[in-house]
Amino acid sequence: MLKINAPNGEKRVLLHSCCAPCSAAIIECMLANNIRPTVFFFNPNIYPKEEYEHRKAEAVRFVESQGLDFVDADYDYQLWREAVKGLEDEPERGLRCSKCFLIRLNATAQYAVNQGFTVFATTLASSRWKSLEQVNKAGREAASRYENLTFWEQNWRKGGLQERRNALLKEHQFYNQRYCGCEFSLLSSRNPYKAQEP
Repeated sequence: MLKINAPNGEKRVLLHSCCAPCSAAIIECMLANNIRPTVFFFNPNIYPKEEYEHRKAEAVRFVESQGLDFVDADYDYQLWREAVKGLEDEPERGLRCSKCFLIRLNATAQYAVNQGFTVFATTLASSRWKSLEQVNKAGREAASRYENLTFWEQNWRKGGLQERRNALLKEHQFYNQRYCGCEFSLLSSRNPYKAQEP
């Protein structure tokens, strides 16, 4: 198992989770390194609502199996839709994604501060379809709004975690979505997931 240390040696971390497939190996790795994550599910970008509920249910199923706390943040797709207005035609990894990451990580940072966490991280950084640079920039910006709060910039794609992610996906028979979540990534002809569909 990959050896990791949270910033400042923290053993209690707020982990923003996008879905079970992206979260499982990260959670397992944290626990193996004596770091206890509280899982924060805030993803108002996911469309449609049925998709959101499906992803959330899978996340809850895994988190509860590990005996961890799961925070179900409010789902407000219209609020998210308004926030990305004008960015509908942006490609994947474009400005819409940067805005989306910041919306979600701002909410995570605020919850972290309100609940006494000093470190937060996100599973968004584990997806090969996402720009690690974009995710980390959003995390740093969200953390910068508060004193004594650090965004944990860990590359969750290395150290065998990507392979472990795939193994856990099969082991737990997770629902494995084919698009990042928002309606624009679902409909876009530039969606990299489309190439994988039968």
